[in-house]
Amino acid sequence: MRIPDIYENKYNQKAFGRFLKACLETTSPEKVLAEIYQLDSLKIKGLGPAVANILYFLHPTLFPPFNTAIVKGFNFLFNEKIKLGIWEEYLKMREKMLQINEQYRHVLSKDQGALAGLLFEIGSNRIIIENNAEHFVKTEMEKIEKVKRRRQKDVFEDLIEENTHTEMQYYLALLGKSLGYKIWIARNDHKREWNNQKLGEFSLRNFNIGNCSPSVADTIALIDVLWLDQSEKVIAGFEVEKSTSIYSGILRLTDLLLSIQSEECQFYLVAPEKREKEIRAQLLRPSIQTLPTKSISYLLFHDLRCDCDAMCKFGNDISVLEKIAKIV
Repeated sequence: MRIPDIYENKYNQKAFGRFLKACLETTSPEKVLAEIYQLDSLKIKGLGPAVANILYFLHPTLFPPFNTAIVKGFNFLFNEKIKLGIWEEYLKMREKMLQINEQYRHVLSKDQGALAGLLFEIGSNRIIIENNAEHFVKTEMEKIEKVKRRRQKDVFEDLIEENTHTEMQYYLALLGKSLGYKIWIARNDHKREWNNQKLGEFSLRNFNIGNCSPSVADTIALIDVLWLDQSEKVIAGFEVEKSTSIYSGILRLTDLLLSIQSEECQFYLVAPEKREKEIRAQLLRPSIQTLPTKSISYLLFHDLRCDCDAMCKFGNDISVLEKIAKIV
């Protein structure tokens, strides 16, 4: 049993073992009750409901099981205020259940589990009665409100994520443009806006990688930002990863690398500071380390956001990124 007062205390272990042995060897409820009082006097934390369920399996006609839903159902049905985990409360509930079980023996089993099952259904709101109707309605309303809050939070987080993603694409496009490069923005992001400017305004209208299958070309066309020289040769590729899979971004960059077969092109993952460890772990994968080029570098949101203006002002070419790029 995962109860510290049992597995960390030899005295309590022996006392509990004696209790179980005594309960197993008797069919007398008085004897079991005496053992319960003896065990309770030791004040071993956590043994109340756990032992009650063991007693049910040893003596199913004499001792009912005991859990939160059963207690709730009992309190609803009989207008009681029984508390979970207290022997005195459990025994009080047991006496009432024995009386009810005897009174309705014609519809209930001798096994206390039948009545306990009914109480469980009431306590878990699977059976609605007058006494738990208000609680059921309140619980359902709380569930609805919880789902609503969760949806609102998800929508808000998605909006923040989308905005941050667009912001990083904007900085990369702005920087690349100021360094004299042509820009390609992922084809499905051209209509996104940041700083009152559509990303598509930075981008080439069309971009063909050439020498690759249509499926790979479609994948490359979804890379967040590409910098190209005046002959439209790819100079750098950037994948912005806020909450999506880091590995998916790496695969898109790898597809580009293997398609253009150029050691001059540089590749960057752009991600928030909290994902830096994840980036490093992914970039240390053997399949990435053996690529026929330098390891993929990464840029952190904070650095790009804070240093973009300075790099635009003082940078001459892609080498300006060396100041903020990190390599595994």
